[in-house]
Amino acid sequence: MTFSILEKIQVIISNSIGTYTKRMDFASGRRSDTDVCSATPSHRKILMFAIAKRFGDLTYGNAYLMLALTALFWGGNTVAGRLAVGEVSPMVVVFLRWVIVAGILLPFQWPRIRAEWSVMRPYFPRMVLMAAFGFVGFNSLFYIAATQTTAVNLGIIQGSMPVFVLIGSVLAFGTKTRLLQVAGILLTLVGVTLIAAQGSLDTLLALAVNPGDGIMLTACVLYSGYTLALRNRPLVSGLTFFAVLSAISAVTSIPGLVFELSTGTAQWPTQHGWGVVLYIALFPSCLSQIFFMRGVELIGPARAGVFINLVPIFAAVLAVSILGEPFEWHHGTALALVLVGIWLSERKAKG
Repeated sequence: MTFSILEKIQVIISNSIGTYTKRMDFASGRRSDTDVCSATPSHRKILMFAIAKRFGDLTYGNAYLMLALTALFWGGNTVAGRLAVGEVSPMVVVFLRWVIVAGILLPFQWPRIRAEWSVMRPYFPRMVLMAAFGFVGFNSLFYIAATQTTAVNLGIIQGSMPVFVLIGSVLAFGTKTRLLQVAGILLTLVGVTLIAAQGSLDTLLALAVNPGDGIMLTACVLYSGYTLALRNRPLVSGLTFFAVLSAISAVTSIPGLVFELSTGTAQWPTQHGWGVVLYIALFPSCLSQIFFMRGVELIGPARAGVFINLVPIFAAVLAVSILGEPFEWHHGTALALVLVGIWLSERKAKG
């Protein structure tokens, strides 16, 4: 398989070189067997640019690759949350995550932020709430939940978030729903309940659900509120808006850090902990946001949103393969219920 991939890359580069060479020959009136190695330095730069553009079209220009990587990175966040246990405390993770993200984005986006600040200023109090609850609140509860439940559970419960958004949309905006969407909501809630009860009816009847699953459900409610608030966000570029939210999140995560420091529960990253923190900051936070916005730009929000359904699948696969977590019958049943429920809830009326 490796050899075939290398062959494909070689063919792509050869095609790019061939196309470029033919263009040079046509422009100069020379034969098509021109030796590329004899090209001038300026020609070589143009050639390298052509190859880089071709590679960019195959990667950054591929919506399906961008959105699949987004789901993979978000699914990997559940595994990272479990790997952080014992290596770095939850509030330290949240604080470092947003400090790193803000440190990366702000220098690049600062000119745009200054140019669009007049548009964002009236929305600033709302943006503070969005960052505090949607980013810091969600992340804090997520990593606390990771200390008390499995990555498989985290992924499946997180995957149910589109249904929570639909419920919130009905309650907050009076969005009309169809019978199929109601059925989808019920199926998803049954799947989440199955996970929380660990597949045991006795556990459910005794209301003795896993605390970590309950915390994760609360986190999903917070992030659903953030998602609904995006409906009325300032009309600025997505990356600029995200850069400002990341800076606000870095500030609003300080109280949680202070709480851990004051109670003696703060743990700064070990060597392995730094690896987890950097993964969380670079992949689920930075690159996933950029890739998702690119995917939306290429194929639209409706089609791009479907790829979020891959998150619980990737989370389950990664949890089983990397962490060695068990995947039992209730996990499979709940995953199926959640995915079918989301599929039903996203159906729209014809015409």
